[in-house]
Amino acid sequence: MRADARRNRERIIDAALGLFAERGPGAAMEEIARAAGLGVGTLYRHFPDRRALVEEIAVGALQDLRAEVRALEALDVPRGQVLERLVAYCAGQPFALIKALAEEDAAPAERRELQAEVDGLLEDLARRAQGEGTVRRDIAPREVVELFSTVVCRPGARADDALARVVLDGLRRDPAPRSP
Repeated sequence: MRADARRNRERIIDAALGLFAERGPGAAMEEIARAAGLGVGTLYRHFPDRRALVEEIAVGALQDLRAEVRALEALDVPRGQVLERLVAYCAGQPFALIKALAEEDAAPAERRELQAEVDGLLEDLARRAQGEGTVRRDIAPREVVELFSTVVCRPGARADDALARVVLDGLRRDPAPRSP
C-alpha cells in the first residue's frame, strides 16, 4: 500500500474511533470521512461499508490486546497485578464497540479466532494468578475472563471507576477493606 493511502486509512480509523467514542457506533460514514479530512469516496475505497471499518478496528484492538497481554506476562510482577494493569490498558480502547459488534451477528473467522486466543491468554493469566494466590480460587478462570470483559467492554470504562474497583477487589484472594 502506498504511503499516502496508508496515512488516509489511519486517518479514517482514528476519526472513526473518535466519533464512535463520542456518539456510539451509529456515526455516519460521511461524518467519519469529514472528521478524517477526506472525501467519502476515499473512505469507501478503503472500507466498502461500516461493517468493514468496524471489523478492522475490532481486529486491530484485539491484536493490540494480545500483544499487551504477552508483554505484561513477561514482567516480573504478581499475575494479579498483570490483570489490574490490563484493566488500565483497556480503558479507552474500543472494546465496548467490539462487544456491541459481537452481539449483532456472527463474527468473521479471523475475529472469532483472535478473540478465542485472547480469551485463552486471559484464562491462563487467571489460572496463574490463582496459583500464586493473588486471585481467589473459588471462581473459574473462564468466569474471571467474563468479569474482566464486563469491566472493560462498556462505554466509558476506566480502571479507577466503581465497577472496576469492586470487581478487582472482589477477585483478590483477601480483598482489602476499603474505607467509605
